[in-house]
Amino acid sequence: MTVRPRRWLTLALAPLVALSFLAAPASPASAEPGGSTSTSPDESGGSVGKNNATLDDVLESSNRRFVAAKAAVTKSTAAQKRLAAEIKTAEARRLALLPEVNAIAGQQYRTGHLGAAGFLLGSQNSDDFLAKAVSLEEINAMQDRKLAELNKAIDDVNKAKAALDAEVRKQQTNLVAMKKQKDAADDALALVGGESLTHGLVLANSPKAAPAPRNSDGGFSPESCNVEDPTTNGCITARTFHMYKEVKKAGFDRFVGCHRDGGPFEHPKGRACDWSLQDKGFAVAHNEDMRRYGNNLMAFLVRNADRLGIYYVIWYKQIWFPASGWKTYHGPSAHTDHVHVSLL
Repeated sequence: MTVRPRRWLTLALAPLVALSFLAAPASPASAEPGGSTSTSPDESGGSVGKNNATLDDVLESSNRRFVAAKAAVTKSTAAQKRLAAEIKTAEARRLALLPEVNAIAGQQYRTGHLGAAGFLLGSQNSDDFLAKAVSLEEINAMQDRKLAELNKAIDDVNKAKAALDAEVRKQQTNLVAMKKQKDAADDALALVGGESLTHGLVLANSPKAAPAPRNSDGGFSPESCNVEDPTTNGCITARTFHMYKEVKKAGFDRFVGCHRDGGPFEHPKGRACDWSLQDKGFAVAHNEDMRRYGNNLMAFLVRNADRLGIYYVIWYKQIWFPASGWKTYHGPSAHTDHVHVSLL
């Protein structure tokens, strides 16, 4: 029979290991909001990135990702409950093993760390030697088993806590994703007047207009009406002419009229244009093509308002100001047959 050498150092350190775990009781797992974002869902996929995606596409895609993130949060919550139960079980096992391991370590300390050779050399005869050898083997086996059980219990606790921390981080990431999708949908709707104004018939993105010249302070100074109006025999400002060219470049090439000698708004000042929904004259939007054209033109102007120096936009009984967003419009015209834009 081969007698295994005793791991005295392991036993000597066992009380310290046990005390260190007793001194640091388990606390609820936590994670900083800025934790791993590897599970973070994809924010640019699907139809949203396409040039012809409508606002309906944006809302549908955002809503689907919101629902997916919410489901992931629910799954993480369930996983956290399961892991918390596993931690409780593993910690109970660890606490149950600590007295036994401490007792073994204490016994070894009291006996002066008697070595295997000294223990066996004290035998009276061969039978006594054999009995002691068997006893020593059994003691070592029991001690090794208890230490192994304690180490496994400690490892189980640590693994469960690490998994719980990962679930918390995953949940927080998905909560952020949920908020981001909700905010993105709300912002997309608010910018172009909401679902009630567009009925979803509007492109999710508009081309970026070339910025109009600004003054040395970065603002837009008042301009005189000194540029020939390409739509009438009147005049418009240089800023209005720049806007006119950018709108045309963006593909809005139906009928438009800018300067008007009389009437309200900025038309007599050469600082406004009315963009029709058809190739000639003006007619109330009575089909999806006209409504979509008006929506997309309005969205282009609003999204590029800062670049073009836009004062306000009126479309379909609603008026948009850069400072206050969309409001109900109660003017002499409902503006259901054209998009009006005024420049600073």
